[in-house]
Amino acid sequence: MSAPHEILDAVRRWITKAENDLRNAEYVLTLPDNCPADTVCFHAHQCAEKYLKALLVYRQVSFPKTHDLVVLLNLLEEGSKPDLQAQDILALNRFPVEARYPGTWDPISVQDASAAVATARKVRSAVRACLAVDLGLEGE
Repeated sequence: MSAPHEILDAVRRWITKAENDLRNAEYVLTLPDNCPADTVCFHAHQCAEKYLKALLVYRQVSFPKTHDLVVLLNLLEEGSKPDLQAQDILALNRFPVEARYPGTWDPISVQDASAAVATARKVRSAVRACLAVDLGLEGE
């Protein structure tokens, strides 16, 4: 599928923002002391969300204002979905709120943060595979 130039530009902008979130998450996770795991998880979620929205833009599928990754994934038709299942990304759905606001939820650990970054990388890889030809992402 070859998308129009303006669509590809919009997709690239989503990817740039997603990559910035992933770099933030990966860097903060390397802090040897007092790693703010909540911040890592928030940025990992944001990376995944922006990659899914990039793919929705590419497929020209409208999407609501939501942070729910499963909702975003399910907007894609079976033949146009990345190689992801809802259960692959569900764990990230707690972080848009829990990572940013105080509450009575379970603490977010460095192990949670490591898992969140791994999931963001998985989403990144799966979505980039769908976009590779039109955006020149082969081998990345």
